[in-house]
Amino acid sequence: MATKNRNRSRRPASRERGPRYVAPVLDPNWHSPYAPSAHERHANERAALKYAIRKRTPQTIAVGVVVVGLLAGIAVSPYSAIFAVAVAALYLFDLRKVEQKIEQRAGTLGSVLLGEFKAGGTTKDRLRLVTVLERLTATFGVDNVSAFIVDDPGYNACLVPNGENYSLFITASMMGNFELIEVEAVIAHLLARVRLGLNLRQGLSGVESLAPAERAALAGIGSTYRADEVAAAAIRYPLGLAAALERCARHRNVKGSFISSPLYDQTRWVFFDVHADRGEPDFSDTDDVALRALALKEW
Repeated sequence: MATKNRNRSRRPASRERGPRYVAPVLDPNWHSPYAPSAHERHANERAALKYAIRKRTPQTIAVGVVVVGLLAGIAVSPYSAIFAVAVAALYLFDLRKVEQKIEQRAGTLGSVLLGEFKAGGTTKDRLRLVTVLERLTATFGVDNVSAFIVDDPGYNACLVPNGENYSLFITASMMGNFELIEVEAVIAHLLARVRLGLNLRQGLSGVESLAPAERAALAGIGSTYRADEVAAAAIRYPLGLAAALERCARHRNVKGSFISSPLYDQTRWVFFDVHADRGEPDFSDTDDVALRALALKEW
């Protein structure tokens, strides 16, 4: 009997020697890879300033030489340091004015495109577009968007700065032939670009006189791929966006479309399908619609 009592007294002790339960705790520093980070937005928004600095490289070098010379002359005159600071401050002030002018220039793209298109679409199409846009602008936190359905046989859309506001252009063919969930995905992609801070740099790429490689670098190579990720996570249906991209990949350029114009070539980086004039898919290009569709299917 004594042995049994001793065994009973030991059982609770054996259970106490097991691992303790630890309540799960959320990591306050965790950040979803599918949500734009503050650093990512800041880098995209500062691309315009970097572009302005590159354009003013000769002036920057000249100012640097003057400032260095003035600082070297401190031993001769203590006022040299004051002059050096004044020259640097004036240059930075002028650089900020240049950046503001660049931002204003990017904001003219909406009115430029508006002058190139004719209104299109049916009353039903316009109602569908307004319904989708109202819901998605609330989801992405983007205000002041004016929407236009334009008469064009191509499949494309863009969201561009227009002064202090934004202008959304979507072709009547896309509105008429895409399923509603696909239209929603296209607009979500365009709004994701705003969340990523891409609109300024891409709008600027459409109004500056640049070589193709320089234009692509300013707009952000691979930026459409990243916007797809953000959009798909927001609408929680990557297959809808993949289907829209596949439709664009299968669609061939139609004679008379805006896609065939020199202005499209200049402004291509603001559009949903950056390479709509491309005959065959390029699976080495992360901005190609065919590759983007395949990537979303693997989610």
